[in-house]
Amino acid sequence: MADAIVSTILEQLISFAAEEIKQQVKLVVGVEKEVKSLTSHLQAIQVVLDDAEEKQVKEKAVSLWLGRLKYASYDIEDVLDEWITRRRKLQIEGGIGENALVVPHKKKKVCLCFPGSCFGFKQEEFGFKQVFLRHDIAEKIKEINEELHDIAAQKDMFDLVKSGNKSSERPRRVQSTFLIDEEEICGRVGERNELLSKLLCESSEQQKGLHIISIVGMGGIGKTTLAQLACNHDEVKRKFDKILWVCVSETFEEFRVAKAIVEVLDGRESHLAEFHSLLQHIYESIAGKSFLLVLDDVWDGNYLKWEPFYRCLKNGLHGSKILVTTRKGSVASMMGSIDIISVKELAEEECWLLFNKISFFDRSIEEREKLEQIGQRIAGKCKGLPLAAKTIGSLMRSKQTEEEWKRILNSDLWKVEEIEKDVLSSLLLSYNDLPSRVKRCFSYCAVFPKDYNIEKDKLITLWMAQGYLSAEEDEEMETVGEEYFGILASRSFFQEFKKSYDNRIIECKMHDMVHDFARFVSQNECFSMAINGSEEPNATNSLDEKVRHLMLIFSIEASLPVSTCRVKRIRSLLINDSRSDHSLLNGEILEELFRELTSLRALDFCKSYNASWSSTLEIPRNIEKLVHLRYLNLSYQGIKKLPETLCELYNLEKLDISYCYKLEELPEGIGKLINMKHLRNRGTSSLRYMPVGIGRLTGLRTLGEFHVSAGGGVDGRKACRLESLKNLEHLQVCGICRLGDVSDVGEAKRLELDKKKYLFSLTLEFDKTERGGERRKNEDDQLLLEALRPPLDLKELEIRYYRGNTVFPSWMASLTNLKSLHLHRCENCEQLPPLGKLQSLENLYIWRMESVKRVGDEFLGIESDHHGSSSSSSVIIAFPKLKSLTIYSMLELEEWDYEITRTGNTVINIMPRLSSLTINYCSKLKALPDHFHQTTTLKELHIWKCRLLEERYCNGEGEDWSKISHIPNLHIGL
Repeated sequence: MADAIVSTILEQLISFAAEEIKQQVKLVVGVEKEVKSLTSHLQAIQVVLDDAEEKQVKEKAVSLWLGRLKYASYDIEDVLDEWITRRRKLQIEGGIGENALVVPHKKKKVCLCFPGSCFGFKQEEFGFKQVFLRHDIAEKIKEINEELHDIAAQKDMFDLVKSGNKSSERPRRVQSTFLIDEEEICGRVGERNELLSKLLCESSEQQKGLHIISIVGMGGIGKTTLAQLACNHDEVKRKFDKILWVCVSETFEEFRVAKAIVEVLDGRESHLAEFHSLLQHIYESIAGKSFLLVLDDVWDGNYLKWEPFYRCLKNGLHGSKILVTTRKGSVASMMGSIDIISVKELAEEECWLLFNKISFFDRSIEEREKLEQIGQRIAGKCKGLPLAAKTIGSLMRSKQTEEEWKRILNSDLWKVEEIEKDVLSSLLLSYNDLPSRVKRCFSYCAVFPKDYNIEKDKLITLWMAQGYLSAEEDEEMETVGEEYFGILASRSFFQEFKKSYDNRIIECKMHDMVHDFARFVSQNECFSMAINGSEEPNATNSLDEKVRHLMLIFSIEASLPVSTCRVKRIRSLLINDSRSDHSLLNGEILEELFRELTSLRALDFCKSYNASWSSTLEIPRNIEKLVHLRYLNLSYQGIKKLPETLCELYNLEKLDISYCYKLEELPEGIGKLINMKHLRNRGTSSLRYMPVGIGRLTGLRTLGEFHVSAGGGVDGRKACRLESLKNLEHLQVCGICRLGDVSDVGEAKRLELDKKKYLFSLTLEFDKTERGGERRKNEDDQLLLEALRPPLDLKELEIRYYRGNTVFPSWMASLTNLKSLHLHRCENCEQLPPLGKLQSLENLYIWRMESVKRVGDEFLGIESDHHGSSSSSSVIIAFPKLKSLTIYSMLELEEWDYEITRTGNTVINIMPRLSSLTINYCSKLKALPDHFHQTTTLKELHIWKCRLLEERYCNGEGEDWSKISHIPNLHIGL
């Protein structure tokens, strides 16, 4: 991992020197010598890092040396970053004064030209003044060089072998589609049958309706998987009215556990703020119902914490059960378990089967025969632990030759003496085989608490902010991040994947032992901490000064400890605040944070979607001190205005202000943020206009919402016109709002949206409300929608508040790669468009199209007089790839049926791949069309707030219950 840090710094040094030559300037005398010396020391260290990282596990002195190198490297990174940033500031603002970092070869005039109006400055020639490097920068470089000289000399004490560096290698692309399916693990047949028997049997009378079963075993040997298999068993699902799953993990926090149970019961976020209120809600919700509650990964043996839950949960119907997974038999006894199922190591044959399934996936028979004997010996070293077998099996999938397999078999790392050494050894083997940059990405994951739902896209953003990713020319950093994530997923470092409609991973978790291992390799550099009211004064006092990445999780009573500011060198500060009662932050706290935590590269103050905007948050002007910042997340905050000094953050790559509903304007100088790639501002409906500088951010990939300005009361020189977006050639995700304010359809045409070849996601939002009480003409919306023709390769489209009579412009049928379509409140459309024509459509969401009373053949896009010239039969498929369909708040919809099921000799096949159907708030809809009754692909059916449908399909009672009872996951009504 240190190798990746050193390699990154060397790349920066070489790049910086090349840029100096390009600009025809030279470093200040003395500093040039120091930079050369820095480079020389780093290169000498780099060639022995592979060997050092192999030896650090067994030799503490090597580990300490690597730690010292790592922290010195961080200081070098900070100084170089500050240096480069100041030069960038000079170029952007033209202010060459006392802050300049370079001097010219000789006095001459230089013309710095930029496109447009040069960020608000006139394009003109100006002379460099004779300037000197600031004293503090020079001193920092000299001090770090002395430290690095000492570190380079110390390496000779360890007899390290020279080798190439892994960080310079391009990580091998992997087929990340191969992920371990927890439901297909080998073995555990006896334990599975025993558990099912206990769950399905009737509990004894003396337990008064509550029967507690515990699965006990060491970590990483399948307890959670057994519980998951049981919950998914058809007989178990039929037996219980409610199946509730709550992950406890380590400390049993009563409020958090109670809140989690309530949210699983209700299926939505809970706003209850008191523990007793939560218990009362649970007590009332389970009355008269049989439930299965799974408490996964319980460590805490404190009966006083468990006792209130025990009393509360006894109010469920007789036969209700609690299933506990734990590493400790004492916890199972404390909780009053009637049955204890001990999970031991896999049998040798079962362990081999699991290893075999993973490591030999998609290999030829010849390869299997050549490697099978070595594989059996490797599997034997896994000691029957599924996590070890999965991890090493995943590692061996990437090894092709017999020599590589023998090297793993004979590795000294199997002999590491640590707690639960067998799992640790297998993880070390897989970890050490990773490219250095991917190692850094893995160790960063220790910043999240155990059992945390890790958002893949946010994780990649955080990796980018720390500079962990290395892209080749013309390659997107996000693509590299996807590759690194895929490598870690394919090695079983991640699990419990949550996927989107098109099978993309959205979220994942880490096994708790993998999390422990991440903490081990990060050497306490990454840390998470829960903060509650009683712990505030001392919460962060115990933090190690080595912490560089910190997540704070806040409970209902807590506030941000000012002592956070003492951890001055942290590079990530992630605030997890799901409270809705009041704001965690205020201007005074932020001002101190910005003043002290000047090494930050990622700052995440995200609140949850249920946040309250009653309080207003003011962002202090001294945010300009965060010169290293790459990622800033202020979403869901009550911000009215962002300070102009935000535009001094020249390294900022991603700004997230999503759902800051109070935000009225963006800084005028936003055009100076030339490194900005993502402006996520969806849900900023109070923005009066977009600053003209938006049109200069030519590197933008994401522009969540561009608000068209009507010009009323807004200075035309400040507002960016819609056609200015023509300059943003790299846009991938774009939303355009207030299209009703486009006065000229020609302006929409001049935007040339169809020429944006990278654009894959587009949102078009028309008027939400009527202007001045007058309705815009419907035909105006239709002409405008036609003019906003997107590129043919568009994959996601959302149309909102459109008032035309048809929502199917001529270009829509040409979108042959469109996968997702959302139609929101297109209120004048009296029938659904012929969306069955869209051959690639996988996800369809239709919301509040209130003029639609009937859905029929027109929806399929098949002409009723279709006749083939041949007398032979054929098949036409409507919605051939549709997987997910949601119909929401169609208040007038009464009928949904098709008259055309056959035309001539042609059979109509409707939605043959549909797996998820959701119908909410359709109170007049009487029945579902027959093809939903007959499909065998439908796995999920959700019907809610649809009175007639709920009566018709009511569990065991409705007249058409038998037609849907075969669907595995049914949710009818509350």
